[in-house]
Amino acid sequence: MTTRRDFLKVGTLSVAGLLINEHVASAKTSQEKGSFSVSAAKVQPAGDFTSKRPPVAERKFTSEAVEKHLKKSKARIKDPKLAWMFENCYPNTLDTTCEFKTVNGKPDTFVITGDIHAMWLRDSGAQVWPYVQLANEDPALKEMLAGVINRQWMCINIDPYANAFNDGPTGSEWKSDLTDMKPELHERKWEIDSPCYPLRLAYHYWQVTGDTSVFGDDWLAAITNILKTFREQQRKDGNGPYKFQRRTERATDTLPCDGLGNPVKPVGLIASSFRPSDDATTLSFLIPSNFFAVSSLRKAAEILKKVNHDEELSSQCIRLADEVEKALKEHAVYTHPKYGPIYAFEVDGFGNHILMDDANVPSLLAMPYLLVLFLLGVAGVLWGIGKSIFCKQYVRGIWPAGIGTVLTVLALLLTVGYNHTAYYPSTADLQSSLTIANSCSSPFTLEVMSYVSILVPFVLGYIFYAWRALDLRKISGEEMQEKDTHAY
Repeated sequence: MTTRRDFLKVGTLSVAGLLINEHVASAKTSQEKGSFSVSAAKVQPAGDFTSKRPPVAERKFTSEAVEKHLKKSKARIKDPKLAWMFENCYPNTLDTTCEFKTVNGKPDTFVITGDIHAMWLRDSGAQVWPYVQLANEDPALKEMLAGVINRQWMCINIDPYANAFNDGPTGSEWKSDLTDMKPELHERKWEIDSPCYPLRLAYHYWQVTGDTSVFGDDWLAAITNILKTFREQQRKDGNGPYKFQRRTERATDTLPCDGLGNPVKPVGLIASSFRPSDDATTLSFLIPSNFFAVSSLRKAAEILKKVNHDEELSSQCIRLADEVEKALKEHAVYTHPKYGPIYAFEVDGFGNHILMDDANVPSLLAMPYLLVLFLLGVAGVLWGIGKSIFCKQYVRGIWPAGIGTVLTVLALLLTVGYNHTAYYPSTADLQSSLTIANSCSSPFTLEVMSYVSILVPFVLGYIFYAWRALDLRKISGEEMQEKDTHAY
């Protein structure tokens, strides 16, 4: 039996082997022909960069926009091995995992996770995310993405507590789990990020395409179920209906205390029985996922207000987001004896904290990845540079690039630097963990740079003067007629 954990482990090791050596060792995988695990385990001769993509006739979905983008990008990558890896990796989700069809006149896309024929809400949202930017260039791709979102709403309405679903009532290898299993469910581990990822994908899809067809009755039912589930797992009125136990030798695959998890004090935070890694939480208030819930609820509120014109449901999302955000400020912060206030990974509301991080997203280290500020900053920089290059007037890109740079740096400082987050934790001594604060400079270097910084305004002034003098100076006709090699 191949579990998702086994698949991820084998896939990670295989990719690592490609990066280290030209040969990939074989690994124990499922017997499914054409699976990623089997393909990755094949020996790759040195210098052989033959495409490993399935034949065109065997691909599950093909997008003209993706193929065009792939061809264009590959031509710009000078390293042949890197180009080969990009060629095989970028379209892999479309080639091997997207099963598109039309159901009741609406697009429907079932996205399998690796070689496991089940759809995780989290994974499916992340798998198709890179293609959203190309949706307006390919109607078929746009319809396929809408199908993913429609399927996610349907899954949530089947069971908002489940993390993975079958393509129909086919049953599961986990049907013996001690929880409210249904034949449509592959697995029923309650993870806050499971409903958050569909909200994130739908919002991004709407922002890029303007398409509101995915926000019908199924969407309204789904967001209602999400709100109900979040409130239940605040555990203000008891433990809620969710329980989970599994007959297993792994403690991380089941929940203690009769399937409820360890006790928590109701403080406004949302309990998550499992982490994005599918491992059970120790203290149920999982902090990164609560941040994700806040962000997702605000996105949902905007959709409800602008698309559905449902002020009441939108207000419910805002109120819950505000409550969770307030609880995060009050209960998620741990005062470290050396580094001061930092975010804990898990808390229970009683004052207990776990200081660690998870290997998946959302995590403490991945918080900048989910921040709009950071993404806007990067987008501003890229847009400014692009505008400068393609318009051949460098002046036009100065302001967006400059503002984007400021936003990007600000986001990084706020999320990584200001709170002294340990981005390389020490296993021997937590206080020796590497942070922005203790890794940047020695006291001597900081002293030297403090004096150097005095010169920064003068440098900026000189740059501005040079720009005004060179880029904005009018060129006379005489200068244009000079016989030299300069192009004005």
